[in-house]
Amino acid sequence: MKLIKIILAMAGLVATPIVTIAGEDSQLTINEEPFVTSVAAPAHLENVDTIYSGWTFRTDETQALQMDDFDNPAFVFIDQAIDTFNAVDGSAGKACVSCHESPEVFKGLRASMPRVNGSGELETIPELVNNCRTERMGAEKWKWSGGKMAGMIGLIGLQSRGMTVDVAINGPATSMWEKGKELYYQRVGQLDMSCSNCHEDNYGNMIRADHLSQGQINGFPTYRLKNAKLNTIHGRFKGCMKNIRATPFKEGSDEFKALELYVASRSNGLMIETPSVRN
Repeated sequence: MKLIKIILAMAGLVATPIVTIAGEDSQLTINEEPFVTSVAAPAHLENVDTIYSGWTFRTDETQALQMDDFDNPAFVFIDQAIDTFNAVDGSAGKACVSCHESPEVFKGLRASMPRVNGSGELETIPELVNNCRTERMGAEKWKWSGGKMAGMIGLIGLQSRGMTVDVAINGPATSMWEKGKELYYQRVGQLDMSCSNCHEDNYGNMIRADHLSQGQINGFPTYRLKNAKLNTIHGRFKGCMKNIRATPFKEGSDEFKALELYVASRSNGLMIETPSVRN
């Protein structure tokens, strides 16, 4: 019965003809600095003319939380990550600061990720973090969406806040980007839905008591009021797949990495908002 209700609700959502955006007249400023939250869609998008930050679809109260670092609940985890950055861990007796002078050295990294490395492999920030831990510190890997990992990639991403997303999708990235695009439009699960059904066909419409966004990831990791923690990109992908009754890919899998590349490219032109606040 519950599944039937969900299907009927989604059918009603698809039939809704009017697209609305919560707080569409609002302007995102963080610590009094203005942010671009809507811009012409990148040329590679075929079905969308304008891209919008997820912040645009939130209520005034949720929007306000992101506009001041003192009020933004994500900074509890960012502060913890700063302590971790300076703490020695592993058999090599090193901390992150032993090799990296400060988190500021990562300015610009988040705006270009994921990316293809010199070995032709698609790499993400969690992989860079874990490679440092195992290869340089002699420490154990962190879980992909664990609290320490989410906090650290939040700290790293914060250094690029206000910079324009510019993810490369040509050259060696092309085949992986095309795979991600295929996954974005592929229907899966008991509800027979794709990412595009919600985030391209129905953004701005209501589902339950919330507006659907375009699913942009320029603010990740994001603090969700729903679970009161920082949420990673792959963790959100996993949650979405569960919502449509599909078997999720593994976090850090080639499938989710390709999907991250494609979804990140849909944000090209928006600004990094890490750490954002969402419902």
